[in-house]
Amino acid sequence: MNVVDRFIKYVKFDTESNTETLTTPSTPGQLVLAEELKKELIEIGLEDISLDGNGYLMATLPANSDKKIPTIGFVAHMDTSPDLTGKNVNPRIVKSYDGKDIILNKDLNIVLSPNDFPELLKFTDQDIIVTDGTTLLGADDKAGIAEIITAMKYLKDHPEIKHGKIRICFTPDEEIGAGADDFDVEKFGAEWAYTMDGGELGELEYENFNATGVKINIQGRSVHPGSAKNKMVNALIVANKLVSLIPANERPEHTSHYEGFFHLMGMSGSVDSASVSFIIRDHDKALFENRKKIMTDAVEYLQKLYPSSTISLEIKDQYYNMREKVEPVIQIVNYAFNAMQELGITPLVKPIRGGTDGARLSFMGLPCPNIFAGGLNFHGRYEYIPIPSLEKAVQVIVKIAELVAKG
Repeated sequence: MNVVDRFIKYVKFDTESNTETLTTPSTPGQLVLAEELKKELIEIGLEDISLDGNGYLMATLPANSDKKIPTIGFVAHMDTSPDLTGKNVNPRIVKSYDGKDIILNKDLNIVLSPNDFPELLKFTDQDIIVTDGTTLLGADDKAGIAEIITAMKYLKDHPEIKHGKIRICFTPDEEIGAGADDFDVEKFGAEWAYTMDGGELGELEYENFNATGVKINIQGRSVHPGSAKNKMVNALIVANKLVSLIPANERPEHTSHYEGFFHLMGMSGSVDSASVSFIIRDHDKALFENRKKIMTDAVEYLQKLYPSSTISLEIKDQYYNMREKVEPVIQIVNYAFNAMQELGITPLVKPIRGGTDGARLSFMGLPCPNIFAGGLNFHGRYEYIPIPSLEKAVQVIVKIAELVAKG
C-alpha cells in the first residue's frame, strides 16, 4: 500500500475530537483508527508496539547500524478538527489539475477556486486530493500518519539505508489542545522528534505562538424593563462593552507573520448572565504577558464600572513557544532543513501561527520541530492535498533518518 492508498483509507475513519466529553480520547472513533493502525504496524514488522487506554500508539523501527546513532521520533495525531464534520469523508483525486475551478459538489454549488485560493495555481499539472464539499478532508493530520507509516515501511524494505532506532507515536485529541496531555516522554525514549503536522510542501517550523484561553463570566441583574431604571444591569451589554475594550486592529483577520492577536471565540447569555471567551496568541513572551494584562485591566475596569454585577475572569495558559527549547539544539532543525535541500525542496522556515503537539512536547523534554504534511485549507470543506507533497514528505522522513545516521 502506497502513501496515497493509506491516506485515503485513513480519512474515511471518523475521528473528530470533542471538547465536551471529558474522556481521553475524546471520541471512540480515534481508538478504532488506532487499532487499525496497530495492525498495520505489526504487519510491516515494527517492534515494541503499544496502544494504551488513552489512545497513544507507539512503535519502534530498530536500528540497522552498529554505529551509535541518536534515537529520533516522528509524531502525528489521529483526530480531526471539530470545526467541520469528519464523518463520511469522501475524497476524490483530481488528475493533472488544470488551474481552473474544481467543482467539489455540483448539487450544493461548492467550488474550490483559485480566485478564492490562489495558491492552488502552485499545483497545476499535479494530482490533488479534494473533498466532496460536505466535510473536511482530514489531511490534518492523517497525511502525517500515512507519511510516517509509509516511510517506516520503506526503511524496513531497504536495509541498505542505514539508520538508528526510530520511534513513532500517533496521538489523540491534538485539535482540542490535549494531544500531549498523557504522552509518556520517558516511554517514547527519543532524544528528539518531529511532528509531521505542517501545511504545504517545504514548511519547517520551530517557533509557535504562546497561547492562553480566557473565559469571562458576567452576572448581571435582570429587572422588568418597565421598571429597570437604575436597577437593571444587562449582562449582554457588559459583554459587548468588554469586547469593545479589546484592540480591534489586533484581531486574527488583521494580523500575520509574527503579529499576535486577541480572538473572540464565543459569546452567549441573556440579560441576567453572559459569558465571553477569547484566545490570546503571541510569539513574543513579553507581548504575550502584556496581552493578558490588557484583558485583566479590561475586566477590572468593568468591575468598577458595574459594581453591582459580578464579573469573573479565568485565564489558562495552553502552550508556549517551542523556540526556547529547540534553539539550544538547533542541529535537529538543520537535519530537516538539509534533508529537504538534498531532495530539491525549498525549505520554508517560518513561525507557526498556532501550535502543535510538538510545542508542548518540547517543554516536556522532547524537542520537537514541525515538518510539512502537505495539506492546505485545513479544518474546512476546501481542504486539499497535492499527491506529490504527500510523497515528498515520505522522502523527507527517510532522508532525515539517513542524515542522522551519518552524523
